[in-house]
Amino acid sequence: MSALERFDRVTGRFTEVVAGVPDWAAPAPVEGWTAADVVGHLVDWLPGLLAADDVVLAVERTGDPAHDWARHTTAVRALLASPRAAEPFTHPHLGTLPLADAVDRFWTTDVFLHTWDLAAASGQDAGLDQAECAQLLAGMEPMDEVLRASGQYGPEVEVPADAPAVDRLMGFVGRDPAWRPAPRTA
Repeated sequence: MSALERFDRVTGRFTEVVAGVPDWAAPAPVEGWTAADVVGHLVDWLPGLLAADDVVLAVERTGDPAHDWARHTTAVRALLASPRAAEPFTHPHLGTLPLADAVDRFWTTDVFLHTWDLAAASGQDAGLDQAECAQLLAGMEPMDEVLRASGQYGPEVEVPADAPAVDRLMGFVGRDPAWRPAPRTA
């Protein structure tokens, strides 16, 4: 599957979850984040990553998470469909690889993981593919120390070894698969 095809599949699912969010202020499984913060994170961090090699992907945020997400994914898709996608991208911590591969490995994978967060915050089913979760987990487990040292993942949450792959993956990245938002009081 190409980076663009995976982008379309993963962001398509995330977009479906975005459309189902009834309350952008709802707490998310990431400590201190709301549903809106999940989208904001995904919209904000890719431009910074790409700027390391002078790739400009600036989409001004409007304050409407669904609108911001749509505008951002349109810009990312255009980049992945452009000739620049096949060109080398160099980042001080990632080395040099084709731009499309960098976006796929780091940002599209982050969208995949945060689909669970946004779905949990909004009471939806994340709809993550169990085989893809198992494959991602198998690739991440050997890098446990590096991932934790990055500060991007919380402490691993223990889950049963026979739990579904999505639960094992979420536990690995520091999420409690049983997390549910606390009832909000008026």
